[in-house]
Amino acid sequence: MAKIFCVANQKGGVGKTTTAVNLAAGLTKIGQRVLLVDLDPQGNATMGAGINKTTLSASIYEVLLGMSDVVSARLKSESGGFDVLPANRELAGAEVEMVQLENREKRLKDALSLVDDEYDFILIDCPPALSILTLNGLCAANGVIIPMQCEYYALEGLSDLVNTIKKVHAKLNPDLKIIGLLRVMFDPRMTLSQQVSAQLEQHFGDKVFKTMIPRNIRLAEAPSYGVPGVNFDPSSKGAQAYISFGTEMVERIKTM
Repeated sequence: MAKIFCVANQKGGVGKTTTAVNLAAGLTKIGQRVLLVDLDPQGNATMGAGINKTTLSASIYEVLLGMSDVVSARLKSESGGFDVLPANRELAGAEVEMVQLENREKRLKDALSLVDDEYDFILIDCPPALSILTLNGLCAANGVIIPMQCEYYALEGLSDLVNTIKKVHAKLNPDLKIIGLLRVMFDPRMTLSQQVSAQLEQHFGDKVFKTMIPRNIRLAEAPSYGVPGVNFDPSSKGAQAYISFGTEMVERIKTM
């Protein structure tokens, strides 16, 4: 049975999609079977995995509304080696259409239950908002990976996300827990980065992953080529860091 993890943070531009795509590719490189679920109407994870979001015959939109299933809608990322449940702009409409549906916050959970024995990991790239889509991700997941920049505003947003996770855990998904916080776009030369990093370690202890993802131009370039950063330039510091993060994730799961 797959371990299902949300990559979530309601603050935009913190590296959620970069983390989801590169963790999927990194886990694939070390022999894990991975499904990446793009739950963001922007479809950036879909494009970053080398899949054209404008030519999809089926997507997660149809899956959530019961017009298709995961087996029919999923595609193979040739550049990453993992499977993708893709998304495009149509998904924005699902927000409104799902309001009328029964059990609307569990639609994704039910859809993924049909394929969870085919994968070791299912990673869900959530949109940068606490919406019905993010709620579906949180209800489907065993845990949450929170990518964070070590900046002041990131700490402000973190408390809101932690409170949301606690509420979902209490009312909708008792299995949900925070797997860990991943420090991304980390620049050790900045005093503020080091201060915020130290605060995270002090407050969250071993919930903070040891791996840090550095600021890296090669990771930023990779999506425009439709290739995960770990495959675009495997020797880059960013790629090496995500491979290390994948290994750390596997080890952390063993101790959970």
